[in-house]
Amino acid sequence: MKKLTVTIKMEMEVPDTWSVEKTSDGIDILKIADGRYLDMSAEPLIADDKDGTWSTDYDDDFANEIYDMVSSEDISYDLDES
Repeated sequence: MKKLTVTIKMEMEVPDTWSVEKTSDGIDILKIADGRYLDMSAEPLIADDKDGTWSTDYDDDFANEIYDMVSSEDISYDLDES
């Protein structure tokens, strides 16, 4: 089995009201509008509770709004062949 490391670096222009918080597990997440939280992983995940269940339960307009905030991204792949 090979080991793949994917590094994603994005810069975004976000509203001033957004803030970084931590879940009870110590994971950084974003607190966004309407009492929701956003986790930018391989795809945006949202939740109504920062320690709750994360999902992709949002409409295309929300997804497009998030993607429009991305001003640059840099993705690299490192495949360990050993």
